[in-house]
Amino acid sequence: MAKTLIEPIAYAGWPNCYRMTDGEVELIVTTDVGPRIIRYGFIGGQNVFAEFPDQLGKSGESWWTMRGGHRLWVAPEIVPDTYALDNGPVSAKVNGGGITLLQPVEPETGLQKEMTIAFTPAGSVTVKHRLENSGGQTRRVSIWAVTQMAMGGLSITTFPPRGCHEDCLQPTNPMIMWAYTDFSDKRWLLTKSYLILKQDPADDTPQKAGVFNQNTRVAYLLGTDLFLKRYQADPRLAYPDFQASCEVFTNGGCLELETLGPLADLHPGQSSTHMETWSLHRGVQLNGVTEAEIDRAILPLFA
Repeated sequence: MAKTLIEPIAYAGWPNCYRMTDGEVELIVTTDVGPRIIRYGFIGGQNVFAEFPDQLGKSGESWWTMRGGHRLWVAPEIVPDTYALDNGPVSAKVNGGGITLLQPVEPETGLQKEMTIAFTPAGSVTVKHRLENSGGQTRRVSIWAVTQMAMGGLSITTFPPRGCHEDCLQPTNPMIMWAYTDFSDKRWLLTKSYLILKQDPADDTPQKAGVFNQNTRVAYLLGTDLFLKRYQADPRLAYPDFQASCEVFTNGGCLELETLGPLADLHPGQSSTHMETWSLHRGVQLNGVTEAEIDRAILPLFA
């Protein structure tokens, strides 16, 4: 395993970022705004995360700003709480092979958000999200980890293991829809084992759906670069949005891969955590968007 390098760097107009690399892939986190991971890609390669050029390098806005990359949100989605501003500086602490980003307590909610990012010996990346209630009243919330992917790719979300009628008389998982979900939209494809959604820059109509899967697995194929996100959900616990552990959303500007932690009643001073594991793979090609091709090219990488 190559040693992790963490170094200060200017990026996209922000002077105070950090670059993390294991010699093959790199991540860039911002500290002028955040907490946020703005880039993930192979060294010298494309950023698989979305970036919104007119919002890069800026800070201090009086309105919530997407910017792109990976962020820590709070579910259920409520205005204004979910859209608490993350436009100001965060502290950064380098801990051996990782970095922790800590946001000041949000005046809108009394919550404090934290992300710790680190490489594993296998070259994957762990992202630990932490939410602390620093306010004066109990809040029932879920950690919502949202990754905005670059335009033009394909998301693949796994369903729980499939079975036959005779052996599986009880339902295995919910499929969650929003009022604007339209499965006749050509960007959707549902197979026996996968929920597939294409990002089309020419179509700005929003689409969204969610599922629950104890072994939550979701991928995004951008060219021949494949981003994988893994999360272990607990079926014994309550989750937001009709029991969603994973949601996918798209419009014309990006596609979002979202995982959700369980709902928690955070009393003042209490916190909750939510862990994702990421990996990036090159040279992945699908000879058609079919179940058999996904089984061949992508499913083994989820192991």
